[in-house]
Amino acid sequence: MKEHQQKLIALQEKVEKARGLLGLPEKIERIAQCEILMQAPDFWENHEEAKNISQEHEQLKSEVELWDRLQFTITELLALLDDLEKTPDVELEEELGERIITLEKEYTDASFVMLFSGKYDKHNAIVTMYSGSGGTEAQDWAEMLLRMIMRYAEKKKWHVQLLDETRGQEAGIKSATLSVRGKNVYGHLQSEHGTHRLVRISPFDAEQMRHTSFANIEVIPEVAEEEAVIIDEKDLRIDTFMSSGKGGQSVNTTYSAVRIVHSPTGITVQCQNERSQLQNKQTAMRMLQSKLQQKQDEEEVEEQRKLKGEYKKAEWGNQIRSYVLHPYKMVKDNRTKYETAQPDDVLNGDLDGFVTAYLSWKYTQ
Repeated sequence: MKEHQQKLIALQEKVEKARGLLGLPEKIERIAQCEILMQAPDFWENHEEAKNISQEHEQLKSEVELWDRLQFTITELLALLDDLEKTPDVELEEELGERIITLEKEYTDASFVMLFSGKYDKHNAIVTMYSGSGGTEAQDWAEMLLRMIMRYAEKKKWHVQLLDETRGQEAGIKSATLSVRGKNVYGHLQSEHGTHRLVRISPFDAEQMRHTSFANIEVIPEVAEEEAVIIDEKDLRIDTFMSSGKGGQSVNTTYSAVRIVHSPTGITVQCQNERSQLQNKQTAMRMLQSKLQQKQDEEEVEEQRKLKGEYKKAEWGNQIRSYVLHPYKMVKDNRTKYETAQPDDVLNGDLDGFVTAYLSWKYTQ
């Protein structure tokens, strides 16, 4: 009986803490504001705005009701526990134990949502793979990572579009950019941002020597037009070139591919997989806006860290994860220390363990 009480009190404290971290009091106020707006006679005159407010209201109400229900159930079970102490009932005590187990699972499921409370966690993402130095080895590794991300997205039932790809001369890719759209995409994929290290027997080495390769994954949130930084057209250099597909074969005979350089920052984006030059330009501009917004956000964070004495510049050499295929099998995240001895599964898109470990680690930082 005492064990049940300890579990319920611990759970009650966790739920109270979660309600505060999620800003539920503020969300309850926002629900009331939305309801006042929704009752206005002219509410649906601006259909787009009305739709957004209705969706926000529905999402906030659903979240608050979930945590209210958890809180109420814990209070209810604590009262039942008091009754059982006065009037013992073995069968009822067993049922109480089962309900606590169910409640703990409901809390775990609900608290996972807390891990996606970052500014851009619910956004879509633009993901770019870059091969490191090492020629064919590194380019092959970059393509393996491209496949890993695409397989993970497929498992999550996200929509993936290849925006740009530069093939290696012999094998692999020099770089590739994906647009990934779906639920909490950036929240999930931010764990993959950084340098990935591979150790294996090279399939390109006749002497079967062990090689170490590096590739970088860049993950940035795709920002909506109203959130994006304003770009001065005078700061842009826009080039067009002929689209090319796998193996360098020409996709079309027009200069439909677009490369945009933002002169003040040197940030370069390109897109060649849309149907027309206009579509490629629009997509490239979207990519540029997202990159500039991320740069602005990073500069703000870095400035705050400098003030706190915590500043550390992100560089290529900051490896986030190692994949060892020989002489043993292991994938280990350098930040969270999460590891698995199943690298084949990981490279086939089994990333949930790493994603959850990263989000939990980030949440406690």
